[in-house]
Amino acid sequence: MRWLDTFLHRNFNLTSSQKERLESWRELPPHKTPRKLDNARFVVVDVETTGLNLNKDNLIAIGAVAVVDGKIDLNDSFEVVLQQASSSSRQNILIHGISGDTQIEGQEPVEALLGFLEYLQQDPLVAFHVTFDETMLRRSIKQHLGFALKHDWLDLAYVAPGLYPDLGKRFRTLDDWLNYFHIQNYARHNALADAVSTAQLFILLSKTALQRNIVDYLGLQRLEKAQRWVEHP
Repeated sequence: MRWLDTFLHRNFNLTSSQKERLESWRELPPHKTPRKLDNARFVVVDVETTGLNLNKDNLIAIGAVAVVDGKIDLNDSFEVVLQQASSSSRQNILIHGISGDTQIEGQEPVEALLGFLEYLQQDPLVAFHVTFDETMLRRSIKQHLGFALKHDWLDLAYVAPGLYPDLGKRFRTLDDWLNYFHIQNYARHNALADAVSTAQLFILLSKTALQRNIVDYLGLQRLEKAQRWVEHP
């Protein structure tokens, strides 16, 4: 662990306990592939931010829930608000509902991000429009923990139209797909609520995939890649 201690001591203000937690997470064995869609743990994640600028805005909240063996496990979920130096704009608060006081009193970012990594373990991630969630998480982890998060992601924004091409011609947003499949969301733009509804969509799409002999996470990643090529040749 000496290399990690030297690196973090030089660049980041982590305690010895925090350094040990980060090293323990990094030493977890990678998940085995292929992961069967109905016999594995997947983490569905959503984030809330101070805005939509991937280079300048800050990560405010992370919400995640596990899909285990094809079912949502609400007891296996994660939610945190990261402490902000100042609250985001009123217009931004109206979107996600996280008050200025809650932002300022949130969890210290290093602790919040370590908690998320420990919750995640080395299991695959699932989101809708991955680029935004992944970029904001990677930026925050790089800023506060000092390393580039490299993890498997699956983007349902491409998987859904890959499985339902006719619908994909009309649908682009998460709300489009949720409404079509009658998936309820108890608090839209709340990170955990959005993760739960996205998890329901993931389960539905996984069942469709299984019917088409796509049986594992790797198969859905291949479908995503093919759909990206279709949409962006």
